[in-house]
Amino acid sequence: MSVTFARLGSPGEEVPVLRAEGRTYDLRPLTGDIDGAFLASDGMVRAEEAWRQGRLAELSDDGLRVGAPIARPGKVVCIGLNYRDHAEETGAALPEEPVMFMKDPDTVVGPFDTVLVPRGSVKTDYEVELGVVIGRVGRYLADEAAAADCIAGYTVSHDVSEREFQLERGGQWDKGKSCETFNPLGPSLVPASAVADPQALSLSLSVNGEQRQKGSTGDMIFGVHHLVWYLSQFLVLRPGDLINTGTPAGVALGRPGEPYLRAGDVVELEVAGLGVARQPVEQA
Repeated sequence: MSVTFARLGSPGEEVPVLRAEGRTYDLRPLTGDIDGAFLASDGMVRAEEAWRQGRLAELSDDGLRVGAPIARPGKVVCIGLNYRDHAEETGAALPEEPVMFMKDPDTVVGPFDTVLVPRGSVKTDYEVELGVVIGRVGRYLADEAAAADCIAGYTVSHDVSEREFQLERGGQWDKGKSCETFNPLGPSLVPASAVADPQALSLSLSVNGEQRQKGSTGDMIFGVHHLVWYLSQFLVLRPGDLINTGTPAGVALGRPGEPYLRAGDVVELEVAGLGVARQPVEQA
């Protein structure tokens, strides 16, 4: 039985927990939070050992908000156009190297929190993605095997985007990616050891019950381990950092006539084995 990790409670007051066999256990005797320091010190392994030895107290999670499964990351690195069908639907050429951009870490919120449509926005879009959480420093990694060793775990990530801000207002993509609430994350952090093949996970997203996206991480142009290796050649990956690995086809940008998100919508997304998230949409 694999364990998962989560953070429960009001924003800024989340309690780190371990979940196993349908029960929730308090991690505060081991760590103040699920953050870079916890991950870098093999915290997930130590926490699972403590649980198996019966050293963790059970915690009632009734009524508690589910926060993002990691504390605010040092950085959020995103990969664009990383699924063939998504590149094709947007009319973009398949990239010869990963397309990298950054997202404000302050965008990260809980998996059931509200997504806010920015003021003046008419093109707020949805993107279900596999989120990769770094557990060890990655700097000029030698190969993909070394990259795999740097991954702490995986989670469900929603890379919300404002397409007009991103593509029509000048500057870089970051402008359309960094609005408040634009990266719901979770519900859980699943240890990398529990994911047999990160390139064999199905992803799906629906809006108001209508499926908009359905794909598989096997359709990535650049796989997870390659991405971690590649990024380490340009920047230092640190424990607690988040990598958003791209989205499959079905976004509103690639479907003329498809409505963008607006107040009153509800988005539901899932990555197989990592959990289901649900976010109501409101106007900022």
